[in-house]
Amino acid sequence: MVGCAWVFGGGAAMVGCKDYFHRQKCCTHAVFTRRPHPYLSAANQFMAPQNAARASLRIRPLVWDANLARYAQSYCNQRRYDCDLKHSNGPYGENIFWGSGSGWTPAQAAAAWVSERKWYDYWSNSCAEDQECGHYTQIVWNSTKRIGCARVDCFRGRGVFMSCNYDPPGNYIGEKPY
Repeated sequence: MVGCAWVFGGGAAMVGCKDYFHRQKCCTHAVFTRRPHPYLSAANQFMAPQNAARASLRIRPLVWDANLARYAQSYCNQRRYDCDLKHSNGPYGENIFWGSGSGWTPAQAAAAWVSERKWYDYWSNSCAEDQECGHYTQIVWNSTKRIGCARVDCFRGRGVFMSCNYDPPGNYIGEKPY
């Protein structure tokens, strides 16, 4: 995914999604200013922003699934060699994130995905023009119940790669998330 980096604070971050609204892969960017509490587990850092987004819509929280987390970790381990923002093309919904440097946290990746909320219009069931919102809609997809995520530092200083997988998947063309 070339051409979708946004530079801020000395680093860059990109997030990728399977965009079933437009039948294409996409990327977006976000700015982060706060770090999560250092004692929060990675699972809680991934889940807290996503479940907060669901709670704001009165949708049941996602439940951590060890099998999905293993799937995400296995895929992240493959990506640590090149840190390419590519999807696994597996059977689950998937949000992916890449950030330059080594300081990116799971909470920052989840916040980047959730921040797309501002670009989603429920009534037209679409993203604002030239914007992406598929990460957000996957997070709030009503029938999605389980989540598993992982994070790796890529080799040779290529950055950080993170992935969350969702089951059942969402983002079906023509269907609203909630």
